[in-house]
Amino acid sequence: MSDKDSARYVSRLTRDTLALVLAGGRGSRLKQLTMWRAKPAVPFGGKFRIIDFPLSNCVNSGIRKVGILTQYKAHSLIQHIQRGWGFMRGELGEFVELLPAQQRLETSWYAGTADAIYQNIDIIRTHNPKYVLILAGDHVYKMDYGVMLAAHAEADADVTVGCMEVPLEEAHAFGVMAIDGDNRIIEFAEKPEQPTPMPGSGDKALASMGIYVFRTEVLIEELLRDADSTGSRHDFGGDIIPDVIQRLRVNAFPFREGPDGNPAYWRDVGTVDTFWEANLELIGVSPELNLYDRDWPIWTYQDQVPPAKFVFDDEGRRGMAVDSMVAGGCIVSGSYVRHSLLFRNVDVHSYSEIEDAVIFPQVNIGRHSVIRKAIIDKGCVIPPETQIGVDPEKDAKRFHLSEGGVVLVTPEMLGQRLHYAR
Repeated sequence: MSDKDSARYVSRLTRDTLALVLAGGRGSRLKQLTMWRAKPAVPFGGKFRIIDFPLSNCVNSGIRKVGILTQYKAHSLIQHIQRGWGFMRGELGEFVELLPAQQRLETSWYAGTADAIYQNIDIIRTHNPKYVLILAGDHVYKMDYGVMLAAHAEADADVTVGCMEVPLEEAHAFGVMAIDGDNRIIEFAEKPEQPTPMPGSGDKALASMGIYVFRTEVLIEELLRDADSTGSRHDFGGDIIPDVIQRLRVNAFPFREGPDGNPAYWRDVGTVDTFWEANLELIGVSPELNLYDRDWPIWTYQDQVPPAKFVFDDEGRRGMAVDSMVAGGCIVSGSYVRHSLLFRNVDVHSYSEIEDAVIFPQVNIGRHSVIRKAIIDKGCVIPPETQIGVDPEKDAKRFHLSEGGVVLVTPEMLGQRLHYAR
């Protein structure tokens, strides 16, 4: 098959695909970062939200029919989608639909990932796609779904599960599978206590990415079967996938290469430590996640803000940032920022030192402050002469101190009322 024919083949597959993004989870391991927002709505990378990555993957892969399933504290997420993802052309059959938990079929909220899809089964029938691509909305990665769809169609599979090689000691947090020589899944265990290593690689396991391609008729049949099962947790990884591998053609799609030809990048960013690490990785000279790739852009909503500004050039009062990423609207006034990531509209006042920090939008840092190895949540007003990340004992009394020593600060911890009812 020529490159031209191959491209046409993939484009037909993507046009016949409906992507459903599961974006209703809280992400409790991120602690207070998800107290007022769902995990997919958490800011990432200086200007994005986590959900922008799977949505951008859809657009860049040629999939222009997308439904986003929301539930937990969805206001921030819904607002972001409305502002940043309204560029699809409905007259061309393109859309990004918000599918809130609305009890269409049940009188309860979504009980699991499979139940979330089941409760929107009438919408799937209405769109009548040939394939349904199910995605998690809380992972950071770049992936061409067209390649996975092509592998699914060529193998004539009923279900295809995206997977990656992960260190064996981390595999217990994922669904772990075993495959045969034709990439057919022969075993699947959700979050096993003792993961099975890959053959020939005793220190790695094959882990599910939470990405599934279904033939639509197969998906509907299995959702109905699962809904009628009284003992089910109504979860894809815990119930549906382990069940269907016994009856259907279920293949694995190993994700080894990104759209740019570089080794695959995929991060769960599910804990305070991994979230902090993944953000600061972006500052490196050649990070694994290339945000500057013009061939695979990450789309998002962005305010119209002025360029970042650095003011004062006096000895002891010099506004500067080194080895850092600084978004628009920031003003670094006579302060030193090193190896940090500043989102939009951050004000750093004079004589302060910021190092190894992730600073969310609209943070105001007072004079003579020191912030190290920290995540500062949106809207925080840091009083002058505040020290964060200097004394762990003091930090633990006021803020959240992670296992890795990252200090998480929210407005509530500072006694500031950003979200309240009375």
